Amino acid sequence: MKYEYIDTHSHLNLNHFDNDRDDIAQLCAEKSVVTITIGTNLDDSKLAVELADKHDNLYAIVGIHPTEVGKVGEIEPHSLEKLLNNPKVVGIGECGLDYFRCPPEMYEKQETVFRSQLDLATENDLPVMLHVRPSQGSMDAYIDVLKILSEYKKQHGDMLRGQAHFFVGTADIAQQFIDLGFYISFTGVITFTYDYNDVIKMVPGDKILSETDSPFVAPVPYRGKRAEPWQVISVVEKIAEIRDQDLETTKKQLMDNAKELYKV
Repeated sequence: MKYEYIDTHSHLNLNHFDNDRDDIAQLCAEKSVVTITIGTNLDDSKLAVELADKHDNLYAIVGIHPTEVGKVGEIEPHSLEKLLNNPKVVGIGECGLDYFRCPPEMYEKQETVFRSQLDLATENDLPVMLHVRPSQGSMDAYIDVLKILSEYKKQHGDMLRGQAHFFVGTADIAQQFIDLGFYISFTGVITFTYDYNDVIKMVPGDKILSETDSPFVAPVPYRGKRAEPWQVISVVEKIAEIRDQDLETTKKQLMDNAKELYKV
């Protein structure tokens, strides 16, 4: 079956979907939507892989979220290796730095686990799904992540690639990710704020991606409800509107970009 839309970042593995995740996966298929289910720890990474195995329109990315690093042992990122033989696993993450929800005493630990996953990604020729959330009123986490990525880029070249998920940075920050070969993705937030319109317009057509981050931040007209991956249709429509493109061109562009990065 040929699918028209892609949600590159969802969490059907979280408990918000315990009662109906298979039904939602089927609904996505009916609406011609592919989604990538993202791990935040070892357990839900395993569930993401199980879901991907069950549904043609689901893929998985496995990893340790930066807010989870205080709950895991040093060795756990390497435990993810056992999941990488599955052909439905298309990346590592979500990994990165979160300075908004974590205290400064966790920053060093976050960086250690982040680097472990970058190592895993480059060793296995897989893209990384980045989670970057700066402290209030700052771009600090973005600056630190870009510094680390620049170091890895010098060592690994095109083996280092990935997606800056749920982008909330400036146009300058976006350009720095693009210069490193990374893609920029946008959520349902863009359907109810104009804050990112300029960034959406400036991202090159071959570096932009769509996502929901479901069950969070449902787009208009579903605000206040649980976000679901099929709602990426609203995100894609908004991207087309902001970039002044017809919908068919935008749909194809976003799908082609995801195929290029994740080989879905």
